[in-house]
Amino acid sequence: MAEITREQLHAYLDDALSDHETAQVEKALRDSEEMRRRLRVAREERDRGEHSLGAIWRRERLSCPTREQLNGYLHDVLEPGLKGYVQFHLETVACPTCLANLDDLKAKQAEAAPRTKKRRRKILDSSAGILGKVADGGRK
Repeated sequence: MAEITREQLHAYLDDALSDHETAQVEKALRDSEEMRRRLRVAREERDRGEHSLGAIWRRERLSCPTREQLNGYLHDVLEPGLKGYVQFHLETVACPTCLANLDDLKAKQAEAAPRTKKRRRKILDSSAGILGKVADGGRK
């Protein structure tokens, strides 16, 4: 197995590794006191607030699209450049935070669909009489 890097340990703490990579890190942690020490150091770096550009970028998720942008992607209303970036972020980077956000948006959309359909039917039914009167010139 290849040496586990500091960046991989930080990604492990962020739950940003693939299942295979996570399993490798966890095996190394079980088998090596040195690896457990390195993980403690990584946690301490976070606790004291590492201030490197990379750490701030990862911590603040500066490359992640907003929830509004993810919703726009879901509804296919983003301009092509942004749509391409969001697609790259989800499919190639496979950001677990954004994938979870997208799954949540999909679930909320599926959950709301029956209520939306019912509400639209109710509005249409209640408006039919009013629209009929307007069409007849108010003679009813």
